[in-house]
Order: sequence, then structure tokens, then C-alpha cells
Amino acid sequence: MPVYVYAITDADHPHRLDDLKGVGESAGPPTTIAGRSLKAVVSDAPADLRPKRRELLAHQAVLERLLEDGAVLPMRFGFVAPGRDEVTGALDENADTYAATLKRLSGRVEYHLKAGRDQDDVLREILAESAEARRLNEATRRDPAAHGDKMALGELISQEVVRRNDAAAREIVDTLAPGAAQVAPGEARGEHFLAVSFLVDRARAAGFADLVQDERARRGDGYELTLHGPLPPYSFV
Repeated sequence: MPVYVYAITDADHPHRLDDLKGVGESAGPPTTIAGRSLKAVVSDAPADLRPKRRELLAHQAVLERLLEDGAVLPMRFGFVAPGRDEVTGALDENADTYAATLKRLSGRVEYHLKAGRDQDDVLREILAESAEARRLNEATRRDPAAHGDKMALGELISQEVVRRNDAAAREIVDTLAPGAAQVAPGEARGEHFLAVSFLVDRARAAGFADLVQDERARRGDGYELTLHGPLPPYSFV
């Protein structure tokens, strides 16, 4: 029977899960599958697994509880193994790799940072600092039909936005990286120019949040820095 897999832990992890409900409408508490030196936390796989809010919250609740008591290798939502025997085989076959990763993650959590910038703010900055942008902007205001100047201005602004966002992303990561044990770049989308995860020692978590707050204040209202965490260390498994 297929099993839904939440995480892998050391064999001595306490697994305080009796009061939690697993993923799936009829799921009971998660249970444990033991290998020779490691354990996996699982439940029966739902027949119709979908990323509904209740299911996502159930998955997250299991991982958060496990993380309270020790290191975990978290699985992302939706990971299903063919059966319990296959899980046991994977635990034993990859025991050395999993154990080394658990050791690296012990006492650490993930923080995920997204950064965006107000477009009017960056446009004002470009016009203030680029003589060519100011010239083209004035030319298009004098002659709205100057399509060549409009295209040149649009291209220049587009290039400048990318250049400035890339520079800001590097500066933000360089500023925050000393507060973390490891950094994992993500994929920035939409209005964000930066998405990045930091692996942070629990003992340094408050200090890391202060670093982010200081960087947010230094950059001012034109920037938006959003920090999520502490999270299971998905990005570092």
C-alpha cells in the first residue's frame, strides 16, 4: 500500500505525533517506519491527494512538530512511496548520505527572504542618476511622437532596472550571509527581484532577523523585504 512520507529522522528522534492528524480526510496520526539507523515518518497515502489548505497545513504541522525535537530531512508536500518496504530499503541504502545531511542540519532552520522594489522609486533613481535617461525623457515629453526616443528610453530603463535589481540582490545576500551557515538561491518571480533561503542556527535566529530588519531600514520605503521562518530546511536537503 502506498505511503505518504513527511520526513526522515535519526532513530532516536522522539516523534511526538499522537495528537496530530496526517494528510488525507481519513488519515490518523502519522506513524514511523524504522530502518537500521534511521526512521521515516509516514501515513497511509490518500487516494485523491490534492494540495488543499487542510492537507498543506497537516503536512506543515507534522514537520514543525518534528523540528521542535531534532533535525529532520523534510519532504515537500505530495511525496508518496510505493510501500513501507520501499521506504525501509531507501533508508538503509542511503543511510550514510541521510545521516550526514541530518548532522549538517542539526540545530538549524530555514529562513526564506523575498525582496522587491517600488517601480516608481527605481524610475526616479534612474532619472536622477542617468543623464541619458533624463535627455531621452525630456525629448519624449517635448515630442510625444518621437517613437525612436521612446523606444530608446524604454530599453534604457529596462536595462537599468535589471542592473540595479541584480546589484541590490547581491548586496542584500552579501550583507545577510554572515548570519547564516549556508545560502540557497531561489527563483525570483513577479514583483520580486530576489528569492533566497538561509540556513540559520537556532541560537542565532533572533540575530539573523535583526540583520534583515537593519537591511530593510537601511534601504528605506522603496524596498520591500519579506522574511518567512523559521521553516523546515527544505532548500538544504
